[in-house]
Amino acid sequence: MKKIIISAILGLGVMTSCADLDISPKGMMTEDDLLSNDAGMEIYMAEVYSRLPIEDFKYLPQRGHNGNGWLVSKGVEGTGEAVGRDNIVTAFTGEDDSAWGRNFETLRKLNVLITDLPKYQGNYSPVAYNDYLGHAYFLRAYLFTHMAMRYGGIPLVTRVINYPKDDVLEVPRSSEEETWDQILSDYNTAISLMSNQSAKRGYANRYVALAYKSSAMLYAGSVAKYNQTVDGHLTGFGSKTGVRVIGFDPTTWEAASKRYFTEAYKAASEIITDGRYQLHKSKWAANDPQAQYENLVDMLADANSSEHLWVKEYLYPTSTHGYDGYNSPYMMGFTYPAHSPLSCGTCPTADFVELFDGFPRYSDGTLKVTTGDKITEGEYIMYDKPMDFFANAEPRLRAQVIFPGDKFADGTVDMWAGSYTGSLPVTALMNDYSYGNASQSFGDSKYGDKLVMSNSPTELKYVTGPDGKTVPATGPCGPYRGWGESGVTGLVTRKWLDPNFRGGREGNCDQPYILMRYAEVLLDAAEAAVELSMAGVTSPDGTDMLAVATKAIKDIRERAGADQLTVSLAGNEESRNIVRRERRKELAFEHQAKWDIRRWRVQHYEGRDGFWGEVRDKDAFSNSNNYRFRGLYPFYCAANGKFFFDTHFQNMSAKQLSYNQVDYYFAIPGGEVVKSSVIDQQPNR
Repeated sequence: MKKIIISAILGLGVMTSCADLDISPKGMMTEDDLLSNDAGMEIYMAEVYSRLPIEDFKYLPQRGHNGNGWLVSKGVEGTGEAVGRDNIVTAFTGEDDSAWGRNFETLRKLNVLITDLPKYQGNYSPVAYNDYLGHAYFLRAYLFTHMAMRYGGIPLVTRVINYPKDDVLEVPRSSEEETWDQILSDYNTAISLMSNQSAKRGYANRYVALAYKSSAMLYAGSVAKYNQTVDGHLTGFGSKTGVRVIGFDPTTWEAASKRYFTEAYKAASEIITDGRYQLHKSKWAANDPQAQYENLVDMLADANSSEHLWVKEYLYPTSTHGYDGYNSPYMMGFTYPAHSPLSCGTCPTADFVELFDGFPRYSDGTLKVTTGDKITEGEYIMYDKPMDFFANAEPRLRAQVIFPGDKFADGTVDMWAGSYTGSLPVTALMNDYSYGNASQSFGDSKYGDKLVMSNSPTELKYVTGPDGKTVPATGPCGPYRGWGESGVTGLVTRKWLDPNFRGGREGNCDQPYILMRYAEVLLDAAEAAVELSMAGVTSPDGTDMLAVATKAIKDIRERAGADQLTVSLAGNEESRNIVRRERRKELAFEHQAKWDIRRWRVQHYEGRDGFWGEVRDKDAFSNSNNYRFRGLYPFYCAANGKFFFDTHFQNMSAKQLSYNQVDYYFAIPGGEVVKSSVIDQQPNR
């Protein structure tokens, strides 16, 4: 199998398969019973897989791994991709449910497998035995990675302990470098044992392990290197053990960074060289933006795509999620009933749109909406319809964001924030667009009552167009001034949505979630190659690293319909930022950006010039602790029947986010620290 599908049915197998086993006494299966035969191993592995802390449709960063998926949204954790419902929009500084305890329970099962399976080696074929054992190392590395990304150095439980039965985890935290070295070792062991082909549906294979090794080592290499760019080098020792639980030793960080980037490149390069995976292009056509857009929409919907290494499937009605119910556009005027107030949970920002090609720009690179060189200069540029603003937009953006006036499902998403009823020309609605004045809303417009906005779908206002016809002051799909379920940034997400969703209960959705795809492997290889070249490290496997990196970015851009790369990548910051920008665009709304900006150490104030993977004026959108994002708001002009756009700090349900240096590492759950004599809290908490 070229892809691996984690089926929701696996979880059911834990309970439904037991009766088929001829084990005495009935219903009293021990771990030895399960490890001694294929039927038992299927149950054992199903339980392990069902407990993995996977970030998919059921995961919301603020709540963590509680698994209920309530009001789940994407990219709302301070990455700049999107905002949404105010109560779940928050910078990624911790999780209500970190899965700390469950992870150690799962680690116990994996360590039992590693320790005890050799007793039954003769019961399996050599291939099956190695694959089961390889799975144990792969999944242990996966769990260790999950924790290291959050905490730095963790308790490296590589033996069987009775946590939580003994209630105390008496294994101290290792240093961060020791932790990543153990993760590397486990991935390497897994790769040496696992089969290229999956023995059973729902199991990983060697290529999945290679991909996750590359991702983990890219994270480790970045932390080792970019911790040095943070004041105090973001390092410290635990008070109970004296171990450097976060950060790297000043004498080893550079070598460690090179080592991890090397391993990241080797793993990704092996997958690329093998050739069994490829970018999804079944509907793609050159010079055809519509086909390129449709191809990218199809890519996520096709669980059998040759691009996908690891997929989590859902099955209606037994195993579903609610992503569409929470994130589809407000469906007023569509041919099926509106499912508000559960809608528009993921609202992309103007800052996110600015990453993409195909828009007019001011000299500072921001979206150009007036005839001058900044929004307060000149007059608004008028369009016959909102979609005209996006006429040359990158098809990849259209596959991720529903543009105002675009088609979705069987309707049109008519979105505009309000209507201007004064005379022409129309100049900037606000006098001050600076960060210091970010809290000012369109209700404070200099045009007063000449700017008409509806407060909600039940409080509609109307204006008269130049032809004498009545027009809604606010578009049928919002955004409404006081209604937080209608595209609070003037935009709503497209990525992951099922156009066939027909509303109703929130848990009616069953489209698959792509956990690992080939595009990410290409981006991992490209970033590692540039980082190694910047560090003066030669290719670890004989391939031309920068040629591989350049081709990876060109292939992804071609598939995306983006402007093509005109230079070859080199070992410098400019090329590094090209790769970073491409990563943010390609992997948006896939639970990647929140980790990338953490490992690049660019979310705190001093690092925000590079917040987007490029030079940016941090003072234009932030202060020493806080930052905001902007919306892209269409307005109807009653004087001429046309539309114009305004880029304003998020105007509906405005949200200010906070992030500091200390937040690059989560606090260890307090209960674990209090009850243990060896578990250290973070030194800066």
